[in-house]
Amino acid sequence: MVESIERAAGTVTFCAHSAVPTARCPRCGVVSWRVHGRYARRLADAPVGGAPAVVELMVRRFKCLNPQCPAVTFAEQIEGLTSPRARYTPLLRTLLTSIAAVLAGRPGARLAAALSIRVVKDKLLELLRGLPELPQISVRVLGVDDFALRKGDSYATILVDLEERHPVDVLPGRDAEPLAAWLRGHPEIEVICRDRAGAYAEGARNGAPQAQQVADAWHLLRNLAEAVEKTVGAHHQCIREAFTTIPTVAKSATVPRGTEELPLEVVSFVPPDGTRDVLGHPRRLVARTTERYTAVQQMLSEGKSLAAIGQQLRLDHSTVRRFARAQSLDELLVKATNRASILDEHKPYLHRRWSEGCHDIPQLHRELRARGFTGDIQCVRRYFRPFKMPHSPKLKNPPEPAPEPRPAPKPRRVVRWIMTNPGHLAETDAAELKEIRTACPHLDATAGHVRDFADMMRDLRGEDLPAWMDRVLADDLPALHSLVNGMKRDLDAVTAALSTPWSSGQVEGQVTRIKLLKRMGYGRANLDLLRRRILLGP
Repeated sequence: MVESIERAAGTVTFCAHSAVPTARCPRCGVVSWRVHGRYARRLADAPVGGAPAVVELMVRRFKCLNPQCPAVTFAEQIEGLTSPRARYTPLLRTLLTSIAAVLAGRPGARLAAALSIRVVKDKLLELLRGLPELPQISVRVLGVDDFALRKGDSYATILVDLEERHPVDVLPGRDAEPLAAWLRGHPEIEVICRDRAGAYAEGARNGAPQAQQVADAWHLLRNLAEAVEKTVGAHHQCIREAFTTIPTVAKSATVPRGTEELPLEVVSFVPPDGTRDVLGHPRRLVARTTERYTAVQQMLSEGKSLAAIGQQLRLDHSTVRRFARAQSLDELLVKATNRASILDEHKPYLHRRWSEGCHDIPQLHRELRARGFTGDIQCVRRYFRPFKMPHSPKLKNPPEPAPEPRPAPKPRRVVRWIMTNPGHLAETDAAELKEIRTACPHLDATAGHVRDFADMMRDLRGEDLPAWMDRVLADDLPALHSLVNGMKRDLDAVTAALSTPWSSGQVEGQVTRIKLLKRMGYGRANLDLLRRRILLGP
């Protein structure tokens, strides 16, 4: 019963006392009317009118009338207002717990301060850890994926009910046994969607043999894109040859009066292939990669193991394996020789001006600055240095400008063209992809296989997968052969991925949400706390 309301020092205080004459003992349940004493309690309540609220309550302590009860005295509790040893009312406790579930410690404390609630971050984390576990529910379709607690060091596994679209549990590590143990407690599971990791396949096979395993469609496309990227890298020389313009040589040029007329060679600009530096010397990275590739391939032909090669060349095992599995040197050099530059978007203009006879680097730099270029003059000078002729006489009658050379597209761009639906490609991109397919039969075959696989995935025609794999193996495409061999080891799950509508898309979305929760935790992301935020958050 509220007796009075006071407002002082920015705080609203409610003074109250209980009007119930009796109370029930919490130990034995016997009703007692004998008052042993009284004391005052102060409970923080939800803000009122933008000001903190405090409830001052006069509480009675009763003597238990049951001589067999271990409790001699007990304090009365008012339903909906008090609980043993609590400093918050149930309303404020529920409000703070909701804030902790959404924002955790420091962000939650800042939001609570904006709402006129005084609380420290550790109290919010304590309330979050005190929430009860969610009851076990029946799951029919389960999604499984891993996420990093500390990237490269420790990981955990998230389980998602794909029908209810909500996480059901978080397991430590990403090994097979914890997943298998959890699945044994849920024999009702019928479908398990997972990536192509061997640990999850083994855990699902041991823990739920009755469930159908479905490989994630996105991971299949990613594996296919990686194989396509290796193929494009191995055949990028064909692309460069298709896009390179043959240099032209002028017949003659007129020299100043009083000298003999001598033929002068006019150097047409040919875009660099990225294998040489600004002085025309082989780049150190290119030379080192070429030397290592030659040495590794020679030792492999002598029958040496990868471990012995790495020990002799002082290379990491993964580096030796990458050099050993490469089908050609171009596959290793394609990324190093096709790096992005701030000059890329201005190169067509530079090529045209160079072909028109403008070899004045400061003038070219001024023109680029007018077009929005932010680099310095040295960037332009380094780009043209291999083609600059500082001592050549200026021609009175310069020849006709050579055709503007076309820079070869980057490998990543070619991969994107191949992996994109042809109906969604721009007209210019489609034309260049057609030219590439005409110039290189291997890339033409690769693009055809990618289109057939995409049609299978879109139309859910998993029964066509064996025929598709046979067609891939019939072509000389080593990277795609490795992909097919991996699919054969997980054939049932891959076929199910191409035959059913289930995928791990929801699980990937939950992993993205987990990354946000980790950053909001400000380092307070131990698995017990993070697990509660994942499962109990909205």
